[in-house]
Amino acid sequence: MAAVVVFIFYVIYRVDSVLIYSWDWSVIPGYLFRWDEETSRFLPNLLIKGLITTIRISIWALFLSTILGVLLGIARTSTRLLPRLLGWVYVEFIRNIPPVPFLFLFYFFISSQIIPHLEIREMLEGLDPRPQATLELLLGPSNLVENFISGVISLALMSAAYIAEIVRAGIQSIPKGQTEAGYTVGLSRWKVLRYVILPQAIQRVLPPLAGQFITLIKDSSLVALISIQELSFLAMEIAISEQRFFEVWLTVGVMYFSICFVCSLIFSKLEKRGDVR
Repeated sequence: MAAVVVFIFYVIYRVDSVLIYSWDWSVIPGYLFRWDEETSRFLPNLLIKGLITTIRISIWALFLSTILGVLLGIARTSTRLLPRLLGWVYVEFIRNIPPVPFLFLFYFFISSQIIPHLEIREMLEGLDPRPQATLELLLGPSNLVENFISGVISLALMSAAYIAEIVRAGIQSIPKGQTEAGYTVGLSRWKVLRYVILPQAIQRVLPPLAGQFITLIKDSSLVALISIQELSFLAMEIAISEQRFFEVWLTVGVMYFSICFVCSLIFSKLEKRGDVR
C-alpha cells in the first residue's frame, strides 16, 4: 500500500512538472448539475445525462445479450447438429470481427435499412405525454431512439457471442453423471437441463459473466461513434468546447469506474450467496 501511494504521488509530481498545464476543475460541477430558475432546483446537466444514457444502454444490452447468449450456449451443447452448427457459426463470426467495424457494418447496412421502416420514432411522438415520458425514460429522447436501438442491438449481438461461450463451458463442466441421473429418474432432456444442469452451471459461470457484463458497460462508449449522446460522446464535446481535456476525461473515468465497481460488488455478493447454497 505504501508503494502504491508513493507511486501515485510520483506520477502526480511528474505530470505536474512535465506537462505545462493549468488545471481548472471549476468547469466540471456546472456540467454535472445546473440550476433551473423555473423549478428552483438543480437538474442533471450534460455529464449526468450522458451517464444516465450509458446506464440505460448497458441495462438493455445486458438484458438482450444474456437472453441470446444463454440460448446460443444451450444450442452449442445440443445433441443435434443444426443448433450446434448455427451456434458455432454465430460465435466464430462475431468473435473474429473487431467491435468498431461490426458496429458500423450493423448500423449502416442492416439497422439503417430496417429500423426506420418500423416507425418507432413516429409512434413515440404520437403518444400521450405520460406514456411518452415513460418510454423516453426507458429508451431516451424520441428523436434519437432509432440510433439508441441500433446501439443496443449491436452491443447485445457482440456480447452474446462471448456469453454463449461462457454458458457452453459452464454446461459442459457439469459431470455427465448428473445428466444420466436425471434421465434415470425419468426426466426429459429439457427438464434435466432446467432443473439439474443449469442451476449448477449458473454458479460456475457467474464470475466470468460478471467480467463480461462489466466489459459490456465499458464497451458502451463505442456507440458514441453512431451519434448516441452517451457519456463519452458528451465528454468529448465538453472537452473540445472548454479545452479542459484532462479534467473532463478524469471525471468521466471516475464515473465509469463507479458504475463498474458497483456492479463488481453486486456480482461478488451474488457469487458468495451461491457458494453458501
